[in-house]
Amino acid sequence: MEFEVSYTLDNEQQFWDELEEIVSIQCQSHELIDNALRSYLNFVTNYKGEYIQTEYDIARCSYRLLESSLFIKNKDYVRRQIVYSLLQEDSPDLLHLIIAFLLFDGRQNDITFEMMNEEGGFPRLLELIQQGRDDDAGLHRMLLELLYEMSRIQRLRTEDLILIEDEFVTYMFQIIEGLSDDVNDPYHYPIIRVVLILNEQYMCSAHDPSPDQNTRPSTPLTNKVMKILSAQGSAYKTFGENIILLLNRESETSLQLLILKLLYLLFTTPATYEYFYTNDLHVLLDIILRNLLDLPPSSTALRHTYLRVLYPLLAHTQLKNPPHYKRNELMRLLGMMAEDDNHHFGAIDETTKRLVGRCGRVGWLKDEETPGLSPTWVKNRLLSVDLPSAMQSNLSVVEVTTQRERPGVQTHSASEKNGKIVGVSEKSNSGAVMAGNDGIVKGVGVGQSPFEVDGGP
Repeated sequence: MEFEVSYTLDNEQQFWDELEEIVSIQCQSHELIDNALRSYLNFVTNYKGEYIQTEYDIARCSYRLLESSLFIKNKDYVRRQIVYSLLQEDSPDLLHLIIAFLLFDGRQNDITFEMMNEEGGFPRLLELIQQGRDDDAGLHRMLLELLYEMSRIQRLRTEDLILIEDEFVTYMFQIIEGLSDDVNDPYHYPIIRVVLILNEQYMCSAHDPSPDQNTRPSTPLTNKVMKILSAQGSAYKTFGENIILLLNRESETSLQLLILKLLYLLFTTPATYEYFYTNDLHVLLDIILRNLLDLPPSSTALRHTYLRVLYPLLAHTQLKNPPHYKRNELMRLLGMMAEDDNHHFGAIDETTKRLVGRCGRVGWLKDEETPGLSPTWVKNRLLSVDLPSAMQSNLSVVEVTTQRERPGVQTHSASEKNGKIVGVSEKSNSGAVMAGNDGIVKGVGVGQSPFEVDGGP
């Protein structure tokens, strides 16, 4: 028999008092827990629109349950029942509350996202996201956030990745393309992160052995993100502008790595060599130069990743064509990074030297005379890198893929100050990227939030 209670409330305080009483009930059996959870879900959804009107209210309801004795004493059972509700419920109001609980709980406890993966939560999220955002934009945005969070802390199963259709990825790009120019549009950040994490999952699937050999496909999975950008990239330029803006603003190491991995694929795949507008590439180069200068000595892996992206950016894109943007600055930076013990970078490891040596041998950097840089300086700083090892190195997607960082780890400036981009172009060809008075890139973009790249030089 279901536990159903009729409530008559006169004001908002009565609603919160009643909710507290529901989640504080002592339950000695699974049946009583089920009744209490049904009462909680029904009570909150019945008053959505009256006392529950904002995302903050939804979050407040979720934390009432998360901090209750009902949850604390029965965590595993309550989580599993909520996951089952995700798989079965179709009511937008109920789903909004369910998604919020799983999102907030999972951000604190990875086990929640792992349980979702085990129980088939990923295909369900794909289904719900594709149903669209017209009915409830807040729910749709939270679905995107949940998909991203559960996918960035674990490998998705091969059979789940197979379910991603071209239409789903195209749908993601179409939403991004249709977003407003308002950088505070709440859709910018969540939906771009979903595209980035799907690319990450494809890279892991292609280059890491599957733990379950029985589920591995006979041929590698097609990276649908790169497939769509390779075939239709000219229709989805806004996405490219946004990931450059996101890289400029982001301090979380794991998200920087996700962006750099996608950039690496774009600059090492012939069909996407010229995906970006030239002025956007100028902005990107400014960001990379600044970040390489600004990374603290402890961020060795991230520095390697930036250098691995820098080489194909210089060698394969429009930057190889005259006039050569920031050539002197590049030569000076690479020269500094090739020193054994530079006062700015400190001791330089051998991998950094090899990666710097490869960048320094890009044709348009080494074939021209550089005003202000003496031949002796260039020889001592760049050409002193061990030639055999530098020339033997190659671009390795495997090593790019294997770079990792736990979500939440921040990369702080070496000087603990916000760097500014010097010489950023005022406007991209698309009219979407520009530099503000503070020197920080602004425009159609996102704001800020797992895995790295070795590719030998």
